[in-house]
Amino acid sequence: MGQRAALYARVSTSDQSCERQLRDLTEFAARGGYEVTGVFTETASGTATVRAARNQVMALAQVRKVDVILVTELSRWGRSTQDLLDVLGKLAAWKVSVVAMSGMTFELETPHGRMMATLLAGIAQFERDLISERVKSGLAAARARGKKLGRQPGQRPKADKFAPRVIEAVEAGRSYRWIAHDLAISKNTVMDIVKRYRENPLA
Repeated sequence: MGQRAALYARVSTSDQSCERQLRDLTEFAARGGYEVTGVFTETASGTATVRAARNQVMALAQVRKVDVILVTELSRWGRSTQDLLDVLGKLAAWKVSVVAMSGMTFELETPHGRMMATLLAGIAQFERDLISERVKSGLAAARARGKKLGRQPGQRPKADKFAPRVIEAVEAGRSYRWIAHDLAISKNTVMDIVKRYRENPLA
């Protein structure tokens, strides 16, 4: 009998379906000789802080009812680089690994796994430093243009809060999807910020 596996699939919106992910994961599990003991699906944005199905999988892992978690890609499982690193650390303590269909296996008790954890930690810190640097640079540039940074009447609080960071990321060549994921906001909010900025870049 192979390792006990939990299949986890996630889509971002209600008009999407987990069917294809589950089909691919089921076939992947069969090829790998895994014993599927649970199937978990949910609809939640990539940066959602509350994921009931993922929490259920983590609960099973904690009591060692699964040996491995199968996902189509790591972005379906982790909310961010730091979140992924934190979760992998917990799973490693419980002797549970995460396997993505891309072929990436994360087992932190192995030399390869520890190397990946070190890389992830470095990337997470780099992301935080980069965002901080861009925010400070963006705010300084805005002040130099005489832009008022406080909330103005008629503006959207959430969009206004993230506007400098969004514009800096766009100018750095980041995709709307990456920005939304990194800042934990919706893609529509990112698009709205960019639209308003392009219509009135000095506002």
